[in-house]
Amino acid sequence: MCRWLAYTGSPIRLEDLLTRPSHSLVDQSFGARQLYLPGAPMTTMFRHHAWPTNGDGFGIGWYGDREFPGQYRDVRPAWSDHNLQRLAEQISSPMFLAHVRAALGGTISRVNCHPFQYGRWLFQYNGEISGFSKVKRALTFDVTPELYPCIEGNADTEVVFYLALTYGLDDDPKTALAKAVGRVERARAEAGVEEPFVACIAAANGDRIYAVRYSSDKNSHTLYHSVGALTLTAGDGGDPIALPADGRIVVSEPLELEYRRSHWVELPEWSITTLQAGREPIVEDFVPIPV
Repeated sequence: MCRWLAYTGSPIRLEDLLTRPSHSLVDQSFGARQLYLPGAPMTTMFRHHAWPTNGDGFGIGWYGDREFPGQYRDVRPAWSDHNLQRLAEQISSPMFLAHVRAALGGTISRVNCHPFQYGRWLFQYNGEISGFSKVKRALTFDVTPELYPCIEGNADTEVVFYLALTYGLDDDPKTALAKAVGRVERARAEAGVEEPFVACIAAANGDRIYAVRYSSDKNSHTLYHSVGALTLTAGDGGDPIALPADGRIVVSEPLELEYRRSHWVELPEWSITTLQAGREPIVEDFVPIPV
């Protein structure tokens, strides 16, 4: 079960979310606490045993003063990569995505690590296309010929990203994402795949972040957005981490071991949330569009 986060707002150092909080993304890489359990109510359930690890690689993507985002990915576990620690201490950014991977699909290789990048876009998700081997050919062949050579790995996430780009991610991100999910669902139905497609998606273009919480059976992994200015508890017992008032975060699970529910809102099933610095998140219904 992968874990990820995305931030937009006044520039902060990556360490303020990746490594310093008491339940930072790196902490989640070796001890994710929240699981959404089949048949459970919307309220998140906790397991305090058998915490799943996400040690099959990691990645960060951030926006600076170039026309395209920076990117750093590796197959080592995030908790053991000292380069990640040093980079997070130095890099400040007004928007970044980060992901720790549990390889449910695709091999463990750098090109399969999220976030994926094309032009101004970064893309990542937590989930999988069940029965991907049965639908991979059909989905990949729908990627426009101009984009097809850009697919480097064999992960389902990258194929969904390039489907969204094919369906007009630059011009109409919400529709493109709905079409990409709709195409996956049609392929699954045609191949007779019964297991659900699960995807908590983040797509960013340097101006906005689009976050989708979706699963075929409406039993998705957890996804939250932050509320207002946050002050996070530091994992090392040091000074609290005060985040900018215009900062907005979307994350698989809150970044503190003990958190106030008033500061984190769990996103509803089948929803798409638009986040922009200094503005309230816009949460809308998300419905796949058949393609």
